[in-house]
Amino acid sequence: MQLRRAIPARRGYARRVKKVVVHRAGSYDRLCVEEHADLEPGPGQVLIEVEAMGVNYADCIVRMGLYSSAKKYVGWPITPGFEVAGRVKALGPGAAAPAVGTQVIGLTRFDGYATQVVVPQNQVFERPPEMSATVAAGFPAVFLTAHFALIELCKLRPGMKVLVHSAAGGVGGALTQIARLHGCEVAGVVGSAHKIEAARDHGASLVIDKSHEDLWRAAERFAPEGFDVVLDANGVETLGDSYAHVRPTGRLVIYGFHTMMPKSGGKPHYGKLAVDWLRTPRFNPLKLTEENRSVMGFNLSYLFDRPELLQEGMGDLLSWLGRLRPHAVRVFPLSRVGEAHAAIESGTTTGKLVLVPD
Repeated sequence: MQLRRAIPARRGYARRVKKVVVHRAGSYDRLCVEEHADLEPGPGQVLIEVEAMGVNYADCIVRMGLYSSAKKYVGWPITPGFEVAGRVKALGPGAAAPAVGTQVIGLTRFDGYATQVVVPQNQVFERPPEMSATVAAGFPAVFLTAHFALIELCKLRPGMKVLVHSAAGGVGGALTQIARLHGCEVAGVVGSAHKIEAARDHGASLVIDKSHEDLWRAAERFAPEGFDVVLDANGVETLGDSYAHVRPTGRLVIYGFHTMMPKSGGKPHYGKLAVDWLRTPRFNPLKLTEENRSVMGFNLSYLFDRPELLQEGMGDLLSWLGRLRPHAVRVFPLSRVGEAHAAIESGTTTGKLVLVPD
């Protein structure tokens, strides 16, 4: 997929760092690979020489101009990306660790699609030696999303019944693994037959292929009294039924609205967005109280203001390695970032997509 020509670095600067820059909202042609000057870490910061960059569906929403925290914290131009893996190149004043040369995972609030990033010291974590850069770059965003949803928002107990939509994907697979790790029974929903095996590999007790069977009849057979937790990033397509299948004292956790977005073409269909917005369920607090159910939502990009939550989450996740299995990755060179975005938008992928420097 062809990208726009790179914009040269300013006169007098070294042309070393490659990064993807989006100057205004649009489709894949807005992803410009540019060359910029080397970075320098400031106080308390770490400079990472990046070996791999994770791709998330949220990055596509950033490119389309629909991601609220991107507008709040950055605006245009913007470089997408929440996660990288590489080596520490330099430490800023007051940053004590990790030492220069250490293999690390870095969390970024945007700016991750670059061959160098500068991040606060508390967003850098030593990379386990057995974890490759490409696998590590695809690990934190989806597993932190799952950790916050299940550990922070839902008090998991052994034997709970959990429904995970999109169970073969990055977040869905992480949700399934963490729920199983805590002794829960998981019904994983997939949208096509080729994803069934991936959901099973993540540990789903039951896999529901909604392209070939009635999703909610199968769910009711698995959990006749309803689910303790339902995790939904689909939006209007399933939200109403997801809530209806939460048992009293249960929780519906919302972390996305994927079915409102396009699966091809790279641009939102604003007429469909408007219709879907009108069709999206509204939850009445009186009804929630009477039915004894909870509805919760979150966006991981706002959690960078709570570094203790990110550190606690990463600490748990890294300590669970061996019982948790990082996702298989599909690798794209940075120059083919548009192809990676098209692939993740299509809804046909499993596991994680990762960019590497050309």
